[in-house]
Amino acid sequence: MRLGLVIDLDTCVGCHACAVACKEWNTSGTTGALTDYDPYGAKPSGVWFNRIRHFEVGDYPHNKTINFPMSCMHCENAECVTVCPTGASYKRAEDGIVLVDQNKCMGCNYCSWACPYGARELDRASGTMKKCTLCIDRIYDMEIPEEERQPACVLTCPAHARMFGDFDDADSPVSKAVRERGGYELLPELNYHPTNHYLPPRPERPIPTEHLKKKSVRMVKEWLQQVVSR
Repeated sequence: MRLGLVIDLDTCVGCHACAVACKEWNTSGTTGALTDYDPYGAKPSGVWFNRIRHFEVGDYPHNKTINFPMSCMHCENAECVTVCPTGASYKRAEDGIVLVDQNKCMGCNYCSWACPYGARELDRASGTMKKCTLCIDRIYDMEIPEEERQPACVLTCPAHARMFGDFDDADSPVSKAVRERGGYELLPELNYHPTNHYLPPRPERPIPTEHLKKKSVRMVKEWLQQVVSR
């Protein structure tokens, strides 16, 4: 089993609901509190497992804002695990989830430097490294309904831009989505083989600007005629 996320860049609206839900759930989860720094000051910051980047692509009028959520990719070849001197960073054999043992972590930052996705957060209060756990304390909780055994970010997404499942199952929704939509890994040239995949934006038809321009002129002329006739 290889658990991970699929994120649809065509659907994501950049609302940050996934990031907030992630912080809310995990601040009392397996890694402990996620510290906030000067939350009510001029430059608030803190520990977040999921961050959303925003990029503008294309030229006007064919430009588009791409909202790009990023968190731990739970790589198959996880260099963050390889470089950890204490064994605090480890990859579970049963599901491929990469975790950090808070009791072993000494906050040396080696794993953070090895991660090209910026997915690790050093909590200055605890002095330990923290990261996405795929809500492991939720997805295996038999006390909650089966349909709710998903990461908090997936459950809260209002646009349904996130999916969770087993990539080793060819018939799972995540595997089908990647296959049908041309889903891709981030930075494949590094050979880390991240589990998480992204679905590219769908191609859009060019905006008929000339048609819109003529229509706008016609509407203005009609409005002026109505005003003058009064």
